[in-house]
Amino acid sequence: MSVRARLVGATALVLAVALAGPATAQAAVPDGPGGHGATRAALGAAVADGVPGATATAREGADTWSAGEGVGDLRTGAPRGTHDRYRVGSITKTFTATVLLQLEAEGRLSLDDTVDHWLPGLVRGHGNDGRTITLRQLLNHTSGVYNYTSDKAFGRAYFDKDGFFRHRYETVRPEDLVRIALSHEPDFAPGTSWNYSNTNYVLAGLVIERATGHSYAREIRDRILRPLHLAATSLPGTRVTVPHPSSRSYSRLGAAAGPAYDVTELNPSIASSAGEMISDSADLTRFYSALLRGRLLPPRQLREMKTTVPGTGYGLGLMERTLSCGVHVWGHDGGIHGSSSSATTTADGRHALAFNYNGDWADESDAVLKAEYCGG
Repeated sequence: MSVRARLVGATALVLAVALAGPATAQAAVPDGPGGHGATRAALGAAVADGVPGATATAREGADTWSAGEGVGDLRTGAPRGTHDRYRVGSITKTFTATVLLQLEAEGRLSLDDTVDHWLPGLVRGHGNDGRTITLRQLLNHTSGVYNYTSDKAFGRAYFDKDGFFRHRYETVRPEDLVRIALSHEPDFAPGTSWNYSNTNYVLAGLVIERATGHSYAREIRDRILRPLHLAATSLPGTRVTVPHPSSRSYSRLGAAAGPAYDVTELNPSIASSAGEMISDSADLTRFYSALLRGRLLPPRQLREMKTTVPGTGYGLGLMERTLSCGVHVWGHDGGIHGSSSSATTTADGRHALAFNYNGDWADESDAVLKAEYCGG
């Protein structure tokens, strides 16, 4: 759920990665005339380094390519599927930000509104003051509000092995997540620095609910998922399972090495509007392509979304990267227990890539992006 770091955690079966045996591979669509051999090789390298499996989809114009590498189930050896659904973690943030920007375009709120205007009295205490924080500062992580997932007690309860197995099915309300953050002093005065904080997007989800009278999940479904026909994408709320087709998800539960635990089942309320969503690679490429092509936001709001904080590459729920070959891509990474994902597109929306590892210790996104957009 962070920009580059991943959340870790979840389910009950203990398995060693070494038991997976030799990596297997499958491709739903041939590499095609354009070729995606470098991308396949980069995904395969991550599997060779110990990630159980990977699934990916690339979209370029009218052409779509998908591939699976490695295993989706360490117990049975079943291969990773090209249509797998998976938890996307912080990729959720782009959807949440898009809804807030749509509401701004409709004149229902302003990004310069204070948090206190919409959530009066909620952000108070230990030096925190919602009267001095704007909605824009939530979306670009310049609010200074502490990241609740960095709280030590929260980490012991939900990311460490013993705590996770005790608490993985529990429901946590977004207001409770905010209270955890507000038990800490802010990282800095609003607007004076930058620090990635999941609390910002939990607050953004609460603002959407206050402004519309509906949950942020309903607004995402009505405004984005249904119009774009993203049938594989869902907001599970408190549902602990991942819809089929899907693979198992694995975590070392905070350890640098050692056994991989099956963490497929968990209550994603601990991520809320900062990271609870489930999707697949095809849906994510469709979403980011539509977003950058202006199908979801008017030009002014899309420009706001792409206005990054200097030195960070982070806009409003959207990240910019310049690859070694000079190509600029926009998108977001996402990590949550047992899942590490990345979804990007070029600025014109014509070339998009989304991929997922079903092991949350993976950190191979740069190599895959370079392979797809630069050719290796």
